Amino acid sequence: MTALTRGYWCECWTENLLSGGGPTLRGSFDAYSAPQADRWIAVALRTISPALDSDASDEAWTWLYDGRIDTRRALMRSEPCTVTVTHAGTRITWTVRPAIFLPLAHRGPAELPPCAYDFEPRATVSTRPLPTISGGRTVKHLPGPDKSRATD
Repeated sequence: MTALTRGYWCECWTENLLSGGGPTLRGSFDAYSAPQADRWIAVALRTISPALDSDASDEAWTWLYDGRIDTRRALMRSEPCTVTVTHAGTRITWTVRPAIFLPLAHRGPAELPPCAYDFEPRATVSTRPLPTISGGRTVKHLPGPDKSRATD
């Protein structure tokens, strides 16, 4: 790949409003379309919303239902966007801005890093053979009741 690729650079920042410390980068993501960029935020908000206080949860769901389309339209116009919720003294901010990605020489299409070959997968050990039924299909054996605790 030698051509430049247009996309969006997405980041998630948190800031502790009680301690006065600066923002901390929690994650980043390179999206190649506006839907992929706003989906990254939507998945994060849906994931954390059950743990948020009621005000922060309301902020999250308001964006998911009403603000998301505005975010996508702005991204389609190549405008940067920000989504913020505040929970228990912590401000969580997602930023998305248009970007042009340069191809990297060391990134192959399906190559794993050399260290990936240093590890062997652990073998699974089965103490019982899997029963078979007619037709040669294998049926997974589910554990039965613990007979060691049986009482008379």
